[in-house]
Amino acid sequence: MKNFAVSVMALGLMAFGATQVMAADIADVGQDYWAAKEINEVVDGNIMALQNGKFNPEGSVARVDFVQALLKLLSNDNLNVKIQNSFTDVKSTDATYGAILRSQQLGLVYGYPDNTFKPAKLMTRSETQSVISHITKDMNADTSVLSRFSDAGAVPSWAKAPWAKSLNYGIYVNYPKPGELRPNDILSRAEEAVILARLKDKIGLVKEEYKNPELLGIEHLNVSKKAPNNEVKVMSDGNLVQEGNVIGVAFSEKFKSEAAQAGDAVYFVADKNIATDEGTIIFPEGTKFNGKILNIQDPKWFNKNARVYAQIESVTLPDGKTVELTAKPFYKNYALKEGPWMTAGKLALYTVTGGAVGIGAGVGFAFIPDPTKIGTGIAIGAPVGAGVGLATGLITKGLNYHAKDGEVINVILLKDAKVSKVKTDL
Repeated sequence: MKNFAVSVMALGLMAFGATQVMAADIADVGQDYWAAKEINEVVDGNIMALQNGKFNPEGSVARVDFVQALLKLLSNDNLNVKIQNSFTDVKSTDATYGAILRSQQLGLVYGYPDNTFKPAKLMTRSETQSVISHITKDMNADTSVLSRFSDAGAVPSWAKAPWAKSLNYGIYVNYPKPGELRPNDILSRAEEAVILARLKDKIGLVKEEYKNPELLGIEHLNVSKKAPNNEVKVMSDGNLVQEGNVIGVAFSEKFKSEAAQAGDAVYFVADKNIATDEGTIIFPEGTKFNGKILNIQDPKWFNKNARVYAQIESVTLPDGKTVELTAKPFYKNYALKEGPWMTAGKLALYTVTGGAVGIGAGVGFAFIPDPTKIGTGIAIGAPVGAGVGLATGLITKGLNYHAKDGEVINVILLKDAKVSKVKTDL
């Protein structure tokens, strides 16, 4: 614990002990100012702004100002607002209206029980650490670390755990006295800059639900040339397979339409890695595609084959994670049915069988009156029998749909699917 406390105090001094950067473009922040490095970082990163060329480092920070800076840091300052305004002190005409609603939607900085947000209320240092603790990954921080600071008794009970967590993560500032927390002091803009710069440096500690995923690139799935779309957005937090992409999946067991009915579950698997042309694995080998039978049309007379209508509704990855995925067979009317070769084979069988019967009949009828006319009987019986066989085949019921275990079909995504990244061994 002693070593930890020493490290904590050392971190508190880092804000001004680090190599300073030039702040010539900021009128009121000299190059020797204790937080010049971090101030320049947040200004250059468009996280905090200047006013008339000045930063006002000793100025205080309002709740709405902190919210706006935090949204920019998390790349959520343009987030599409989907909630209604419930705050009595926030108007749609306010310049900060969108930022406040985005914060509420994300759960960054909440309002008060009386349905107010209090945008102009100044942030205390404890309130700031509470927000940082709230949006960073959970950990069991030992609050006994607070006892190493001379003013630990001034820390509000609700802020003890957030302070302990922030100290462990190193996302805090206690300049100029590393042995004090000053938990109830108003946060200055310079302190805000240091905390936000440190949060940015440790963005991996922020919970995923608060970060706007970064687009890393566009890749392509070229399973079928007829697919209406082949783009996959490779994001920092996963892969977005766009609507219209086509993938190949294999039946996980034998399927017979005559033995199935609407509502039955049907499963497919990835019999190999499904990857983009650029090499990103989207669905690893062994991924399970979970679907159900929507409807089955039985075979009909005049050689109408059975139709099976199925839909995939989710995917279970090899690591056990399940994600939503909506897809249907990529065939005419989304129907699975036996192909023309199977139908042609059936008709050929009827034709050959009919021809054989015709030959037998022709031989029999020719042999009885005149054994020397067997050839004539064959010549007459074969085409007649074949014709009868073909005609019979054409008016009989069509085929049921059968699929072998492991037989691959193509399916098309009916809407975008977000799939988590695949971890690969190095």
